[in-house]
Amino acid sequence: MSTEADEVAHETVEAAVRSQLAKAFGGVRGIVEAAIPTAAFTLSWIITEDLRLSLIISIALAVVLLVARLVQRSTPQFVINSLIGIAIGAFFASRTGEAKDYFLPGILWNGAYAVAMLVSIVTRWPVVGFLIGSVTGDPTGWHKDPGIVKLCTRLTWLLMLPCVVRVAVQLPVYLFGGGDQAVAALGLAKIAMGWPLQIAALVAMVWMLGRGRTPIKPVAPA
Repeated sequence: MSTEADEVAHETVEAAVRSQLAKAFGGVRGIVEAAIPTAAFTLSWIITEDLRLSLIISIALAVVLLVARLVQRSTPQFVINSLIGIAIGAFFASRTGEAKDYFLPGILWNGAYAVAMLVSIVTRWPVVGFLIGSVTGDPTGWHKDPGIVKLCTRLTWLLMLPCVVRVAVQLPVYLFGGGDQAVAALGLAKIAMGWPLQIAALVAMVWMLGRGRTPIKPVAPA
């Protein structure tokens, strides 16, 4: 349920979406925390070709980052998300013995994300619209305004694009690459196409949001 402060701070749809997007991205620290375990795994594998050691180093670094967050009493959300992804990747790789399988869950996740967002666009319930609902206190009220639906559809396309690019680049490498070169390529691609791509999408979305001022209509109290 929205508070009076939310309603004052977010007088337009664009302001509300900008605020929620800022919360969804982890800032510079979130970017670094997402990249360190992957970079460590890739570098360790290239140097040692020891899958178990590489997995241990990657998971240990993620745990250290999580502990640092907890000690500082800052939100551990982004580290926990990263740790879950690393744990799933480690499980895949340890089961098959193939280092490149460490990256498979991320590829599948991005594919599923892209499909889900595409379905939301086709059905005219773009996922970005629910960011507005989280501010107004009415999860579906925004859908009554065709202008807001159109805006949220465009924003959802931008949010979906990084997922599509990641799958388009990384999946062929995973399927047809082999040995150290595939692992190195996947590691570099995961880092380069992770937060940097997401930030590029965010910048494009902020630019689009900066062009309009759609009044937001908070839910009246019952």
